[in-house]
Amino acid sequence: MEEMRTRILPRMLNDEAETYLTRNDVIIVPVGTVELHGGLPLDSETVISEAFALRMAEAADGLVLTGLPYFYAGATAIGRGTTQVSVREGIDYLGAIARSLLRQGFKRQIYVSFHGPAHMTCCPMIRDFFDETGVPILYMDLTMQMFQSAGDLFKTVDSFHAITVGAYQMMGRLEDVPFTTGYCHQEPQTTKPFDHLFSLAYQSGSIGYCFGDAKDHMSTPAIPDAARRKELADEGEMLINEIVKRLDMRTITEEMRSLEAFEQEVMKRYPWIPAAGGQKR
Repeated sequence: MEEMRTRILPRMLNDEAETYLTRNDVIIVPVGTVELHGGLPLDSETVISEAFALRMAEAADGLVLTGLPYFYAGATAIGRGTTQVSVREGIDYLGAIARSLLRQGFKRQIYVSFHGPAHMTCCPMIRDFFDETGVPILYMDLTMQMFQSAGDLFKTVDSFHAITVGAYQMMGRLEDVPFTTGYCHQEPQTTKPFDHLFSLAYQSGSIGYCFGDAKDHMSTPAIPDAARRKELADEGEMLINEIVKRLDMRTITEEMRSLEAFEQEVMKRYPWIPAAGGQKR
């Protein structure tokens, strides 16, 4: 794999991006949020998504398009630091980015997010995109992948939050994680009486609701000093590296290419499907 100065597209020279596109067409797009997040910064779930995306790009010889933090936050809208964008607006914006990336030559696009409600933005976009263009692009829910691929690695509740601190370290922003001790608690969410309703579909999409208290999102570990922050960061970075290793990004990108070839044949046999018409536009 060719050594690169950076894999983050906004940090590249245009010449570097064009050179990359002569040999490959993979781009990882982390979709984030800016929202209430206990004792951790508002952009926590953006930074986690970006850290995962960077490791994925390194494993798959891809690039990363960063700078997408403002999407549907959901139940955390009670926090005045939360930036709330509607689902529909997010779909339209992300779709415009996807179409631009395709025109630029990035055919294998992988959208990733650690933010639970992101599926409501990403999934409709990738389905509509296929119908419009005939090109299959992918969404990966990182929370789902974390528990499916690496549930055995999480020994304590703090391990879950260590991923956040590790992500800040990986993105060169560890100092942005403050020393805090007042956001660790054992209280159930105020919306717990409605868990049955939430369980009838993916929680963030089953029914409209907001949290009743800032503590609901979420209890976070006490970080009293630099030593504890560094301990969490190292554990979190190890977890991210192991999860990405288990995901096997090379296989995923190869499967995407194979699926595209398969769909080309499907479109020839069934020229009335939307994707076949999309290729002609």
